[in-house]
Amino acid sequence: MEEKEIKVRDREALLFHSSGRPGKIEITASKPLTTQRDLSLAYSPGVAVPCLEIAKNPATAYDYTSKGNLVAVISNGTAVLGLGNLGALASKPVMEGKAVLFKRFADVDGMDLEVSTEDVDEFVNCVRFLGATFGGINLEDIKAPECFIIESRLREIMDIPVFHDDQHGTAIIAASGLINACDLTGRNLADIKLVVNGAGAAAIAVAALVKSMGVTPDNVIMCDSRGVIYKGREDGMNQWKSAHAADTDARTLEDAMQGADAVFGLSVKGAITPSMVKSMAKQPIIFAMANPDPEISPEDVAAIRSDAICATGRSDYPNQINNVLGFPYIFRGALDVQASTINEEMKIAAANAVAALAREDVPDEVAAAYSGRRLQYGPEYIIPAPFDPRLIIAIPKAVAQAAMDSGVARKPIFDMGEYENQLRSRLDPTAAHLQLISDYVRAHPKRIAFAEGEEETVIRAAAAFRNSGYGTPVLVGREDRILETAKLLGIESLDGVEITNAALINDNRKYAEFLYQRLQRKGYLWRDCQRMVNQKRNVFAAAMVAMGQADGMITGLTRNFNRSFADISTVIDAKDGEIPMGLSIAIAKGRTVFIADTRVHDEPDAEQLAEIAIQAAKKARQLGHEPRVAMISHSTFGNPWTKDTDRIREAVSILENSDVDFEFDGDMSVDVALDTELLKLYPFCRLSGPANVLVMPALHAATTASKLLGKLGGGTVIGPVMIGLAKPAQITQMGATVNDLVNMAALAAHEAEHG
Repeated sequence: MEEKEIKVRDREALLFHSSGRPGKIEITASKPLTTQRDLSLAYSPGVAVPCLEIAKNPATAYDYTSKGNLVAVISNGTAVLGLGNLGALASKPVMEGKAVLFKRFADVDGMDLEVSTEDVDEFVNCVRFLGATFGGINLEDIKAPECFIIESRLREIMDIPVFHDDQHGTAIIAASGLINACDLTGRNLADIKLVVNGAGAAAIAVAALVKSMGVTPDNVIMCDSRGVIYKGREDGMNQWKSAHAADTDARTLEDAMQGADAVFGLSVKGAITPSMVKSMAKQPIIFAMANPDPEISPEDVAAIRSDAICATGRSDYPNQINNVLGFPYIFRGALDVQASTINEEMKIAAANAVAALAREDVPDEVAAAYSGRRLQYGPEYIIPAPFDPRLIIAIPKAVAQAAMDSGVARKPIFDMGEYENQLRSRLDPTAAHLQLISDYVRAHPKRIAFAEGEEETVIRAAAAFRNSGYGTPVLVGREDRILETAKLLGIESLDGVEITNAALINDNRKYAEFLYQRLQRKGYLWRDCQRMVNQKRNVFAAAMVAMGQADGMITGLTRNFNRSFADISTVIDAKDGEIPMGLSIAIAKGRTVFIADTRVHDEPDAEQLAEIAIQAAKKARQLGHEPRVAMISHSTFGNPWTKDTDRIREAVSILENSDVDFEFDGDMSVDVALDTELLKLYPFCRLSGPANVLVMPALHAATTASKLLGKLGGGTVIGPVMIGLAKPAQITQMGATVNDLVNMAALAAHEAEHG
């Protein structure tokens, strides 16, 4: 693709994949490798010991290596994401993405492998010898019918799970939706008449799975581009289609859908017509799963049949058939019992677990994120939301139990309660809650002012904010300069992005009057306030927020924090009873730590430290953590004592005499606060586990710690996030990326809704 042909969203994707370290994954060591002793244990001579143990007992490979948590994501690129045969190399971004999803949703380490052959024998021969390395094989984006042959042969010769997600992932989630749709319409699986339109990998897997779950085989009619697959048909047939040939007089999809209870579309846009839907039975079940456009849209179905239950493959409609609900958790359960395969019983267990979860009460935080929809079991909610935090427990448990019951588990789980706790601890809730915040903002879009609207990064961020569906970005700056820069960036249209400044808006006198009322007794004249509104973009943007013409604002890209905060605080006050502060969110190795105050208070006194602890704990809880607050010092419980620690101990005393609902203690050094073993040296400590909120003794310590973590910690630092202001205003780090700006703008939009 030539540069001039790349559109803005394409540019975003390319920049995302190329910025920093190219790609989406890297390998990090799980053990320390800093000293000679570390190296001698990790490699020679120490590594010989586990090698000899594994040679004596191969099962110990799961004890001494990463095999038990490692899945290979393998493709030859012959059917990439509906883009067709792009080849092995071009499939690598997708396979890396799949590996990222494994890690993000189920803490499974995925490694992508792209095999440059379309020959089935060569492919099988390549993969079959990898069993010693991996705990499971996830096949991906391999065209039919080769995918059937490859999976079947590999399952026969390998003693680890082999799973083609394009087939079985779709089948499992679709089957779970069918279970609930039948429940809501009073049907039994054995009695329904089902039409499957499509005869590719997913369609054949769906048909096979629902039959094994109880749908009567004679009641299933499959169609391909030539029409009904019926017994005796010879044109365009193969052994996999023949297995689902129906004894029927129907010859077209239209014939097959007459009186059908349900239809699964796994074909192309427009394949299902309104007249076909009209001919179906009462309360028809219509899963139009073609991507990116369904066989028929839910709107078109609703115009014909008000009694229909619909599902699609898209996230902008209710009931998304999304494979991410399945494959990470299925492998999690299979790996945890060291299953030798993923069999039919395990797939059925996964489908039933997904279906059962949709019938349970939806957690408040998930319901809030999707409040634009009805997340209550019913026609518009038959499948759980993809970011439901309960998935990590429900599905692996069901899969592991099915593996044990069917005799393919080599490491049975004896305490399911303890297993639940292990599953719960695998994922840090922060990432899920940040995603829920994003979903919530999409359901409640806001107007966010981007104060530095002429900057290239800000213009790109505003376009990305718009493209993400978060609301209306308002660029503050000169229109001609913004439009010229956008054109140079290749942004063809700023539709949905507003541009404003003091010369374009009629309200700048109102802004100046508002500011004058605030500052007239602080030495400011009317003309001073008017000049500030006209010339300072941060003041102008903050006035927009204060006067209700924007829901929030973002700035900080080109100016240091102190200057930006000074401008904003001339317009926006602190919340009643709170203090403005910065909270950095550090996420590394599956663990989140909140660091405060990283923005405002140079050397907070005891009362300020106590208030910082209270506000930081509140934000941590909003993001899914039960706060354990450590008041950080260079000393631990008075050792060594210095006068600098007096205010920290006084802050602890203030918290002791306050009605707070979180754990806290101090003074303590940061290593003690974060280390379970070191905490055991202080049995009187109030913390039940390592701290996740660190209240730092001074600004220099807080900012140094958070920035050091961001550069050297091997994780991600979000923010600092401004909290404690009466109106949403976020100040990014100087030199922030587009992604940083978009995330902070989304947080401002979320705060605007919640106050």
